[in-house]
Parts: sequence; structure tokens; C-alpha cells
Amino acid sequence: MSVKHTKDIPMETLKGGKGTQRQVLISSDEGPNFALRKFTMEPGGGIPNHTNTVEHEQYVLAGRAKIGIGGEVTEVKAGDVVFIPAMTPHWYEVQGDEPFEFLCAVPNLPDHIEILDKNE
Repeated sequence: MSVKHTKDIPMETLKGGKGTQRQVLISSDEGPNFALRKFTMEPGGGIPNHTNTVEHEQYVLAGRAKIGIGGEVTEVKAGDVVFIPAMTPHWYEVQGDEPFEFLCAVPNLPDHIEILDKNE
């Protein structure tokens, strides 16, 4: 069992993102099947188009963002739930003047990330 507060978990800046930080809330060492992360993107921030070899389950906590998933673009806001299948190109662009925050659960499997051109 593990109980902790998010203020006690370090944030790391994502090198591939713009104005984006991540906290690993439940690591693969703690959860046998899934890891849980919290992402925070500042206004004007985002993550470039990329693929992962694992699926993503996401819950938006705050803010708004435009998300590209496969060939579709949609705007998401607090309370929205997003599923991104493995190997599906996806990207994020924060909309508005408040941070965009979401929880992201991923299976504890090897994950390879590949950055793509935005137009792919």
C-alpha cells in the first residue's frame, strides 16, 4: 500500500514538451499493472506529435487543450476522459490562459516513444 500527497512528489520537466511537467504519482515499482502520472502544461505549452507503444487512459483535471489523436483534432476540458490506443499518433496544445492538467494511466509495459512531424 502507498499513500502520499502530490505536493511531496517531485515534478520533472519533459524535454520534448513545451512548458510541460510530469509527476509520477504511482510508479511501476508501486503498482503491479499500471503507472499513474499527472501532467501540467502551462499556457502556450504542449507536447509534439508522437506515438507510444502503450495505450493511455486520461482524465482532464483543469484547463483546456486541443488534442490530435490519429487524424482527428478535438478540444478537451476539465471532466473529459480520453483514451489513446497504443501506436496512435497524438499531440497536445494548451488553449486559453490557465494551465492544462490531466491524469494519465499507462500499463507497466516497455514503452518506446517516437516523435513525429505534426502533419503526419
